[in-house]
Amino acid sequence: MSHDSQRHGFSRRRFLQGLGAASALPLVGGFAPFAIGNQRAGRVVVIGGGFGGATAAKYLKRANPAIEVTLVEPAEVFYTCPFSNLFLGGLRDMRSIAHGYDELRDRYGVRVVHSLAEDVDPDGHRVRLANGETLAYDRLVLSPGIDFRWNGLEGYDEAAAELAPHAWKAGAQSELLRRQLEEMEDGGTFVMVAPENPFRCPPGPYERASMVAHYFSQHKPASKVLILDAKDNFSKQGLFTAGWERLYGDRIEWVGLSDDGRVTRVDAENREVETEFGTRHRADVLNVIPPQKAGWIAERAGVTDDSGWVPVKPETFESQRVADIYVVGDATVAAPMPKSGFCANNQAKVVAAAIAAELSGRAAPEPYWTNTCYSLIGPEYGISVAGVYRVQEGVIEEVSGGLSPADAPDPIRALEAEYAVGWYNAICQDTWGTPA
Repeated sequence: MSHDSQRHGFSRRRFLQGLGAASALPLVGGFAPFAIGNQRAGRVVVIGGGFGGATAAKYLKRANPAIEVTLVEPAEVFYTCPFSNLFLGGLRDMRSIAHGYDELRDRYGVRVVHSLAEDVDPDGHRVRLANGETLAYDRLVLSPGIDFRWNGLEGYDEAAAELAPHAWKAGAQSELLRRQLEEMEDGGTFVMVAPENPFRCPPGPYERASMVAHYFSQHKPASKVLILDAKDNFSKQGLFTAGWERLYGDRIEWVGLSDDGRVTRVDAENREVETEFGTRHRADVLNVIPPQKAGWIAERAGVTDDSGWVPVKPETFESQRVADIYVVGDATVAAPMPKSGFCANNQAKVVAAAIAAELSGRAAPEPYWTNTCYSLIGPEYGISVAGVYRVQEGVIEEVSGGLSPADAPDPIRALEAEYAVGWYNAICQDTWGTPA
């Protein structure tokens, strides 16, 4: 192991030990729940009920139960993207990644409105809902997730997604892709189109390829996986490729940008894609993960920039463009933090702390964030990356972190697979409470 690997491994172990101890205390930058009390309560509307929005709503009420918090989320049941790949691999059912809002409503007193937020009036501090209701706010939290740049790949629009699913928003698309895998004849090829950066969950496509390969190894042993990638490097690449070789041999083929991996055109009806240099690939099951941007309500609120994402103030995650609007999760520009559920959860706690402090006339506490991302290559083969982030000289910097060791033996990989389950259960409990 190199000196760098040893340093990162040591740093990562210390980070995880600290994270385990801190998980019992929901603290962010010195902010303790209930520390502010019932002083000068205000009205906060939260749009989006995923890892970011649900956490923000919960921790606002924990900070000050007198704050009026309304959570706007169309779906009554939220399906997580984390662990949705395990559903494709046959290791989980959809019920196991489903979460509801009863605890937020019944235990914490969050008003939950199942409707679509259609527009935001930043000057009037109002949100208009599809059900006709208008909500006034003192502070607005947006956690809109991602939307797709339809036709960012020629030929790939919403209709095409019903033939070649993206499954990058868990739920019906996940079930469609799973059915296609089940109906595929043995000896076929699963072709995945992986996008260029940035996009939701950087390791996600490669975990998905792993889970599909696992499913094939159990049920369709003559079938293969082809990844056509718009970039030359991806998250945890060395760990993934070593795991693929260890578990699946040559079942998974990855083609990067330099080897003509960037897809420019999709023919979903014929399950065919064409790359930059004119190579055509035909799939038996075609999974297209298209280019992405912030969820569309962010654009309606006027907080996106030309990139399609949302620039935020590093210390509080308030929009750089519109006052009193805070944005968390995948929609933000917050590099080097990845677009992950864990980061959304952490960012939401920072925002809750900042808003609760401001509404009580106090300064926002100094923030820090953590991220841990587990990926399963096989049922008993897990890998992970971890990081700690702080604001330094006005920008967010990673101050500690590391990867799973490259030369870990099988028992360690099996432990990391167990840790992944524990991580998922813990963060979902922290966000939504007990399962739906």
